[in-house]
Amino acid sequence: MKEVIIIEDEKDIAELIELHLEDLDCKVKMFHNGQEGHDYAQKHPFDLMILDINLPGMNGIDVCRKLRAEKVNSPILMLTARSEEIDKVLGLETGADDYLTKPFSIRELLARVKANLRRVEIDTKSDEEESSIQFKALVLDKKKRKVSLNDERIELTPKEFDLLYLLAANPGVTYDRKDLLNLVWSYDFEGYEHTVNSHINRLRSKIEKDPTKPEYVLTTWGVGYRFNDQA
Repeated sequence: MKEVIIIEDEKDIAELIELHLEDLDCKVKMFHNGQEGHDYAQKHPFDLMILDINLPGMNGIDVCRKLRAEKVNSPILMLTARSEEIDKVLGLETGADDYLTKPFSIRELLARVKANLRRVEIDTKSDEEESSIQFKALVLDKKKRKVSLNDERIELTPKEFDLLYLLAANPGVTYDRKDLLNLVWSYDFEGYEHTVNSHINRLRSKIEKDPTKPEYVLTTWGVGYRFNDQA
């Protein structure tokens, strides 16, 4: 059973989401206050968080930012009643994995929920493509969605893992920011290519000895990013 945290101050919306998630056999914990939701999520493992931006106690942007800083890497789907670009940019750049603007259809919400839960499941089916990649001290295991550096596990968010795996699986290939956005985020985030920069910077802070002189994720100046192909 998947553990889902809902942090939404509009009780009717929160209860409607809870009802449909329970139909998906999810165990739901609900909060209407950002601070209370953050405090619970910090101490209790979960599979997905549905997080509103406009909250009492602590807004959703700060909840997301703090959880990521505290190395809580479970996927976060952000909600907002506004369509302002700043909300979307801040949500994605502080580590959210997905984004929905109110009003939204329950069908669309459930599709996003299923997609995010699938993304973090361990794939137990046979997979013909190479699932493990090693370059120097860095090892990526696709099936377990695990990254190790010098035999120590590195905790990445789902999007950070997807981004790193795409690059590492294609060493030497340069991807521009728009391509990375389309390939990794899956949904229509066109116009938010700078979000890729934020994720690359966080990724480098976790895997590079010196993020200013990266060994693994390199910059192709004026174009985008590539994974090192020089042993």
